[in-house]
This record gives sequence, structure tokens and C-alpha cells, in this order.
Amino acid sequence: MEKNNVAILGESRLAQDLHGLCREKGVASKLLPQLTNLAPDTPVVIETYAGDAEKKKPLLQKLDAFLAHDSVIITSCLGHGTTFLASWVSRPERVVGFATFYPLKDRKLIEIAAGLRSGESAMSAAEQFFKALGKNTMRIKDSAGLTFPRIVSLIINEAARSLEEGVAAAEEIDVAMKLGVNYPQGPLRWGDQIGLDEVLAVLEGLGRETGDDRYRPAPLLKKMVAAGFLGEAAGRGFYAYR
Repeated sequence: MEKNNVAILGESRLAQDLHGLCREKGVASKLLPQLTNLAPDTPVVIETYAGDAEKKKPLLQKLDAFLAHDSVIITSCLGHGTTFLASWVSRPERVVGFATFYPLKDRKLIEIAAGLRSGESAMSAAEQFFKALGKNTMRIKDSAGLTFPRIVSLIINEAARSLEEGVAAAEEIDVAMKLGVNYPQGPLRWGDQIGLDEVLAVLEGLGRETGDDRYRPAPLLKKMVAAGFLGEAAGRGFYAYR
């Protein structure tokens, strides 16, 4: 990975993680909350907004119109499949989806997905970028959330249902899963760490794509996101944080 060829768009902790890892690995990058100061000849742009189509669609369209034709756009596909995201732009062959959760330091693998019109050169550029950060990559079938974010989100959703239905308290649910099946941490605490808005984005994306009721978000989860109780970053989720 050459120097000065990556721009990371977003304000999330994941965007900050990516930027920090780039600096650690010697991959010069810019962290841009918005398109300001983005160079049109930037070879690789990472777009990290999770699921909000009202944010993602105009942003991807602006990137597509602004960037050079051979620039690659790697976009979070937590809430939408790559084919759907790429349908918003005029050059879908340069769009690659990726899915992971914060914190990035805990992730040895980054999943990427081609849309029906993604080009092999774009996929290779995405693989080279993540490998330069010391991550393994795996090509996954195109869908919202890909593999491990999908499965983890379902586990967190079931834990939220259990809490809402009064099966057990939050601490009890988390202890049961840590001691009962050796989870590294309880699912509710895990959801707070990831960000409940990103968990909800995966569930809603899968629900839209499949129509399957098993992805229906727990009402409590939806209410918490609507209230801004997103977890650690917001200071409150299933638990309270300073």
C-alpha cells in the first residue's frame, strides 16, 4: 500500500480506529468527517456510515461524481448489500462492501463483498488495503451485515428481547452467556461496545432484504436507538457509562 492514498470518511469510532491503524502501519491516510479536503485523485476512499440511507446515498453519489474514474470506494455494508449500494452510483464496478464492528483491534478478519457489478480490480484494492493494516480478508456473499456482524447482531437482539420480556436482568443475561458458553463478554455489554445503532442497522437491513421475521428488531432496541442510548460512545445503553 503506497503512501497518501487513503481517505476515511465518517465520525464513528470505527472510522477513528481505521485511521489510527493506518498510522500505526505506516499507511498515510486522512480522516474526514465530511467530503471537505478530499482530493479527487484519492485512489481508495473508505465510507463508514452504517445503515442510514439518507446519509449514505447522497454521500456515495457525491463521491462517485467527484472522484477520478479509477478511484475505489469501499463502503460499509452493515445495513445494505453491496449491489444495492452500488445501484446509487454511475460506476458500480468501483464499489466494494465491507463489514466489521468496533473495536477494530479485536478483529483479525475483515469481510468484504462484491456486488453484482463490482470489478475484480476494486476487490483486489480492498484486499490490499486491509492486508496492509495487518488484517486477513474473506470474500463473502453479498448481503447486509455479511457473516459475523449478522450473527452477533442476532445474538444481541435475542438478549434484548430477553431483557424486555423480564427473563433476567441485564447483568444476569451477560453473566449467563459469559459463564454458560464462554462468550468473551455478555451480549448486552457487547452491543453497547459496538454501538446499538449499528446492531439495529444490520437487523433492519436483513429484514428489508429477506422479509424474514427472525430479523425483526426487539422493540426495546429500537426505542433505545431512537432515544440516543447507543452504548458506550453515548454514555448510556443497556448500561450507564461515564
